[in-house]
Amino acid sequence: MRSLTPKEIVQELDRYVIGQNKAKRSVAIALRNRWRRQQADESIRNEIMPNNIIMIGPTGVGKTEIARRLASLAQSPFIKVEATKFTEVGYVGRDVESIVRDLTYMAVDMVEKEHADLVKQRAEEQADARIMDLLFPVEPASNIDDEERGRINKTRDRLRVMYEEGKFNDRYLEIDAPAKAPNIAGISILGPGDGGMGGGDMMDNAGDFLNEAMSNLLGNKKSKKKKMVVQEARKILIEEESQKLIDRSKVIDEAIDRVQHHGIVFLDEIDKITSTNEAKGADVSRQGVQRDLLPIVEGSTVKTRYGFVKTDHILFIASGAFHSSKPSDLIPELQGRFPIRVELDSLTTEDFIKILTHPQNALIKQYQALLDAEDVELVFEEDAIREIALKATEVNDKTENIGARRLHTIMTRILDDIMFNAPDGRKKIVITPQCVKDALESIVMNDDLSRYIL
Repeated sequence: MRSLTPKEIVQELDRYVIGQNKAKRSVAIALRNRWRRQQADESIRNEIMPNNIIMIGPTGVGKTEIARRLASLAQSPFIKVEATKFTEVGYVGRDVESIVRDLTYMAVDMVEKEHADLVKQRAEEQADARIMDLLFPVEPASNIDDEERGRINKTRDRLRVMYEEGKFNDRYLEIDAPAKAPNIAGISILGPGDGGMGGGDMMDNAGDFLNEAMSNLLGNKKSKKKKMVVQEARKILIEEESQKLIDRSKVIDEAIDRVQHHGIVFLDEIDKITSTNEAKGADVSRQGVQRDLLPIVEGSTVKTRYGFVKTDHILFIASGAFHSSKPSDLIPELQGRFPIRVELDSLTTEDFIKILTHPQNALIKQYQALLDAEDVELVFEEDAIREIALKATEVNDKTENIGARRLHTIMTRILDDIMFNAPDGRKKIVITPQCVKDALESIVMNDDLSRYIL
């Protein structure tokens, strides 16, 4: 984990998320505390619990983006789940453990890719050697003398140079390519990460076992001969060689350690499972979901196909709009596991202007990059950007407030004709305030139409 200071973490988050300084400070401190815990004496290290966070604010103000960027910054396994998922039919009991299982599978993939990058050069060298042997087979050493061996080696050196220059890329060769097991009807419901009706890890492993058994029963081999061009074959052979060079047990151990000490779970829409004063009907189910989540959040051990995973030091970040409820409506035990409360601000016109232009992935920059593929230069006048921000604020005030997501619908409306005609149109397009007004005025003025289109 990168040992960034809280100030450095906030600076990094500022590159992608506008405003919300209180939330950024809270997550920056939480992330830094993980590094601090790792430096603490072993006698107390395991006693230091993470300060889980509840972000309170309307949709589209940056709650998910803050959590996702934080995980990327720390190179942590990250998963986003909607709390309402566990109110659906069939999601009862310990099925909330699927959160930890999915996080673990994600961590294994992440670590495996990192290890593959470390051995990539060696894997490429070994794959190239195999391709050379397939393209230009060599007689066994016992059948040729030393002089002939020298000539062969010189020839192979010249061929190797030609191969590296890509002169054999279109040649065909036959390799043992991995064969995909068939999708047996009905068995896919038991696949990885799907707990089904409370079956948990047992069902998870059963799916793998049955798929493999049916594959063997039908006579499917793990690999079969395939003819393909050198370029395609090289990709498959590099992957094969990487798998040989990677220590699988080390990958799994590192992934589990990363989940346990650096994992981040983002629980969205937690306000939807709060209990209101009338504890009837669906509210009883919501309380049940909270009680199911509680052991995972406070610390328990979950069985996965890769081994047991402890959740004591996973950082949980919950979020919700809390329009018709409040955090105190959560059961007291769960409230106590989220000691940090942060309220996010609604976005203003000035915030919209910054969102359109400042972040590294700003919406205007995205559209400019898309049209650049057509050799079209897209330019927005400053007053046009302000007009877009004003319209977004106006529509959010009149209809449902969906925060920065409103900018996507407005930008799509403004640039609809331009995106359609780009291949055959002008090579420089300037968006003026009048362009914005012409595209939106009739829609914004009509409340019913505005709700429907924007």
